[in-house]
Amino acid sequence: MLPAAEGDGHQATRDRVARSILDHGPSSAADLATRLGLTAAAVRRHLDGLAAAGLVDAREQRVYGSRGRGRPAKVFALTESGRDAFYQAYDQLAADALRWISEAVGGGKAGEEAVTAFARARFGRQGDRYRGALEQAGPESRAEALAQALSADGYAATVRRVPSGASPAAPAGAQLCQHHCPVAHIAEQFPQLCEAETEVFSQLLGTHVQRLATIAHGDGVCTTYVPAPGAASSAGTRPLPGAVPTAGTSTPSEPASARRNLA
Repeated sequence: MLPAAEGDGHQATRDRVARSILDHGPSSAADLATRLGLTAAAVRRHLDGLAAAGLVDAREQRVYGSRGRGRPAKVFALTESGRDAFYQAYDQLAADALRWISEAVGGGKAGEEAVTAFARARFGRQGDRYRGALEQAGPESRAEALAQALSADGYAATVRRVPSGASPAAPAGAQLCQHHCPVAHIAEQFPQLCEAETEVFSQLLGTHVQRLATIAHGDGVCTTYVPAPGAASSAGTRPLPGAVPTAGTSTPSEPASARRNLA
């Protein structure tokens, strides 16, 4: 729960506003009003309170393609403090444990490799839990199935389809967007966590994926580009039934359209 505001009902509604931003990413007052069944004026009052508490900040909405006339829409995103208010209870304990793992094998390169082994084991077990759901999904909907599994674990994940960039008729790729990361503060210190998670995504989806942004690196959303079914997957993945077989070890650049459409 977020820091207390005046009145239980007022606090509960403010929590709903903040949670909606966490789950859906940067949102305008109008979007929040529609989503929560509130008036735009009520939403703005809560946003003003959240902003005064340092839990959200306003930014200009990104527009893809030509912008119409008038002032650009304003959207609100959670600040680092706003994210902290949700799930960051055991950061120090986790950081201490990973640091101990590293130091126990002598630190340096050996320590980094030990943390990497832990991260791969940790996300590998998480991926094993997700595998059944992805096996039941067709190749075209596996990104959505992964997003649902991640959301159940608190990552508030969504999928946005983006043009492949090859031609208008080419199948659309996907951006897998994680609006919350329960381990973001730990990943700032141990990037092996992000790397291992990306490897597991690639294995689950049976294709090369590319991490475009991470909350741990200061971005608002963790964003991973997933090419459309039919694109070559990276070597070493364990494709699901129906996935495109591995086709080499090269790392293709993501389409320019994927970079333009970052969440």
